[in-house]
Amino acid sequence: MAYSNDVIRKAKARLAQEKAELESMQQARLAEAYEKLPRLRQIDSQLRKSMILAAQAAFAGGKNSLDEVRQANKVLQQERQDLIAANFPADYLSDAPLCPHCGGEGYVGSTMCSCLQEKCRQEQKKELSLLNSNNEEFSAFRLDFYPDRVDPNFGASPRAIMKRNFDISRKFADTFTPNSGNLLFVGGTGLGKTFLSACIARAVAEGGYSVAYETASQLMSKLEKHRFNPDEQTAEAVKKIDSCDLLIVDDLGTELPGNFVTAALYALVNERLLANKPMVISTNLNIDEIARRYSPQIASRLQGSFQRLTFVGDDIRVLKNRGI
Repeated sequence: MAYSNDVIRKAKARLAQEKAELESMQQARLAEAYEKLPRLRQIDSQLRKSMILAAQAAFAGGKNSLDEVRQANKVLQQERQDLIAANFPADYLSDAPLCPHCGGEGYVGSTMCSCLQEKCRQEQKKELSLLNSNNEEFSAFRLDFYPDRVDPNFGASPRAIMKRNFDISRKFADTFTPNSGNLLFVGGTGLGKTFLSACIARAVAEGGYSVAYETASQLMSKLEKHRFNPDEQTAEAVKKIDSCDLLIVDDLGTELPGNFVTAALYALVNERLLANKPMVISTNLNIDEIARRYSPQIASRLQGSFQRLTFVGDDIRVLKNRGI
């Protein structure tokens, strides 16, 4: 999973904080136990000494001495367990690490541990949750906003068409892999393109994949700033756009047009296609309009390498304002 440096940094910080809090709690509980049961402190001191004696006996080669140390150690361990069980709740004095695999360090060797991967997934979801004021989920998508009468222009009702779009989008998100291909959402304003894009983003992030969600205006602004006025922040932003498992570009066509935008969009789409990195792009433009606004080459790639889903119906925002 290609998480951004910012997500990994935040995930590491959370893991380190939880590790420190656990160790602090364990130390506080042990201090409390020592004050309540002085014998427990004595036992722990004797156990530490017995480890030294065991090492000395093993080094000297004295089997009988080593057996005696082990037996004494066993008696002390049992006494310790009995004392704790009689005076504290189960696991109250547990010294188990935050993670049984990495001890809370986040890595096993050079491999990211599952505990840090989970923290990255949570940070990715938290980042996406800032995109909109509502939590977009597939379960909240309402097909009843779309007319059920057949539209002669499409040979089907908008509701049937949108049901197909919904099913394809949900399957894309639920079965996402780095080889899932690309989706192109085409249609007028207020038909659910942004909503389904956000649903996909959240579901894919929930699956543990890295997602970059950008409006076309935000995307081009970041790319332009990195091109003409680069700094560490813009470099990190562009790296995230390039390396993420899924890139979602919302509202293509709302950014200011120009030669830079056309060149940057072509490079971005072409490079991700060559690398087989999935994209979801939504736009109010049809393919002919994309060809005129940007270039025939961009239109060709969107037409040939994306599954196009046409959004139809009435503007949902207007319907909601009417209280429907």
